[in-house]
Amino acid sequence: MDKVLILDFGSQYTQLIARRVREQGVYSEIHPFNWKLEDIRDFAPKALILSGGPSSVLQKDSPQISKEIFELGVPILGICYGLQLTAHLLGGKVLPSQKREYGRAVFNKNSSSPLLEGVSEHSQVWMSHGDKVESLPSGFVSLGKSDNTDFCAIAHESKKIYGLQFHPEVVHSQEGEVILRNFLFSIASLKATWNMGSFLEEEKKKIRQQVANKKVICGLSGGVDSTVTAVLLHEAIGDQLECIFVNNGVLRLNEAEEVQKQFTEQFKIKLHYVDASERFLKELKGVTDPEKKRKIIGYEFIKVFEEAAKAIQGAEFLAQGTLYPDVIESVSFKGPSATIKSHHNVGGLPERMGLKLVEPLRELFKDEVRVLGAELGIPRHLTHRHPFPGPGLAVRILGEVNAAQVALLQKADHIIQYEIKAADWYDKVWQCFGVLLPVKTVGVMGDERTYEQVLALRCVTSTDGMTADWVPLPAELLARISNRIINEVPGINRVVYDISSKPPGTIEWE
Repeated sequence: MDKVLILDFGSQYTQLIARRVREQGVYSEIHPFNWKLEDIRDFAPKALILSGGPSSVLQKDSPQISKEIFELGVPILGICYGLQLTAHLLGGKVLPSQKREYGRAVFNKNSSSPLLEGVSEHSQVWMSHGDKVESLPSGFVSLGKSDNTDFCAIAHESKKIYGLQFHPEVVHSQEGEVILRNFLFSIASLKATWNMGSFLEEEKKKIRQQVANKKVICGLSGGVDSTVTAVLLHEAIGDQLECIFVNNGVLRLNEAEEVQKQFTEQFKIKLHYVDASERFLKELKGVTDPEKKRKIIGYEFIKVFEEAAKAIQGAEFLAQGTLYPDVIESVSFKGPSATIKSHHNVGGLPERMGLKLVEPLRELFKDEVRVLGAELGIPRHLTHRHPFPGPGLAVRILGEVNAAQVALLQKADHIIQYEIKAADWYDKVWQCFGVLLPVKTVGVMGDERTYEQVLALRCVTSTDGMTADWVPLPAELLARISNRIINEVPGINRVVYDISSKPPGTIEWE
């Protein structure tokens, strides 16, 4: 199978590069910029992409690569910082630009090249840079310019080394897909053999080789990732798989019953159900800090899961629904960064369990997991469920979490899910949910004054959760959701609509 290696210099768009390459049917992996040269050779990529990044090649401690990479004999495409680094290392000149370039710009093609075949003479692109190339290394030519730089695209055609100052991977670069396709197929001559059917058969072989005749434990949440993980493992190893489903007390309405029914009756997978709801709620008593909530739920889940796992004799493997973005984030090769939210799905279970990890989805993005689920015959209503946070409703209840607040939000959320499905909006949005606020407002119901809580309705569209825009749901639908919640959920007398995008806000409120 042909593979593309993406060396990451810290760009917020690096994952998009990998996704765009895979969308063309070519397998790609992201690794840190300082990946060892021998590891790169062992990986044996058929093409190499150098990502963008926030640094300047002029900085003393800027991320660098060995010049030997340019002698590997494979086509190379440098994007933004990747272009500047290529020019800098090979003898060109990079200087701070007097005019920084961020956002939409026009790329003016001034030379023919296989990289730009089919690209318009003037094309809208997306820029994000403060430095620019002042002079090219020997053997390179300019393929086009923008108002801010004469070297917006460069090429050393005989060595198949190319550079773009703009980001072809983002949708704002209107012909970016054309350029990436040209690089992959016209220049690198790759074969589009990456698809879910081939991945499924290959992954089942890998699972059988890794597990042999040993027993595997899988933690279920009822979400897309754990469902696909469990069904894939069951198809590969059958009854060697046993699943554990923990009710942490902050699930959606009727979710515990629905998950048990799906896995025991529909998928015929052996399931151990643990109702630890009171235990979790006891640990959450009095806690209002969102980070503490996440950590408490993560740590308590580990303890409960360990206890349940000990009751399963002969288990040697633990399966997790880890995805590729989780793997990338957990590697932490982008340097120090602020903790935005804690995750407990990668490496969350301690090594003292003595189990080896099986992570069949760790090479996939979320949309690819949904396609894999369809290959496995999992019903669409399960593969296309909206993402649900690991800490559940606990991070959608602002303030203290208790049984009464959970019940309140469960009822409101149930109405939200019903109405957006009935209005045919469920599959048009990324997520739609309620957030229970620790705020009370005055209301009037009948002839009586009320003083009850506020529910914020959050509905966003996204492709990967990295960025998101709020959705302008129809006024009639918003009115219907609001009226039903206020009339049917005692304790809530006001519904407000969140019109924040990500960034600057996050999708979840906590």
